[in-house]
Amino acid sequence: MNPKFKIFHNDEHLSESIDKLRNNGIRDDDIYILAHDNDHVRRDRKETDANKIGVNVTGLGTATKNVFKSKGDKLRSKMKEIGFDQSKAEQLEEELDKGKTLLVVTNQDEVKF
Repeated sequence: MNPKFKIFHNDEHLSESIDKLRNNGIRDDDIYILAHDNDHVRRDRKETDANKIGVNVTGLGTATKNVFKSKGDKLRSKMKEIGFDQSKAEQLEEELDKGKTLLVVTNQDEVKF
C-alpha cells in the first residue's frame, strides 16, 4: 500500500489537516511530518503530536547510515523506508527544498486531507 501525502506551505493548514485525519479515524502511528528544517518539524510535531520517522521506523542500520548523509539524502531514505519509491522520494524532496512541509499517511487505502 503506497503512502498518501500532501504538501503544505502553511502550518495552520497542516495542523487542520492532521486534526481532520484524526477525526476520520486515522491512527497517530500512521501520520508523519517531513521538512528540511529540523526546528520546523519539531515545532509542528509538538503542536500536532505527529510522528517522526526515526529508528523505530527505519531500523538501526538505516539510522546509523543516515548520520553520515546530507539532509536531502536522509529525507529521501526516510521516505523510501515508509513506502515511497526512489523517483517519488526525489520529487518530494525537491518540494521540501523549497521550504514546504510534507504530511504523510501510511497504511490507508483512502485519505481525505
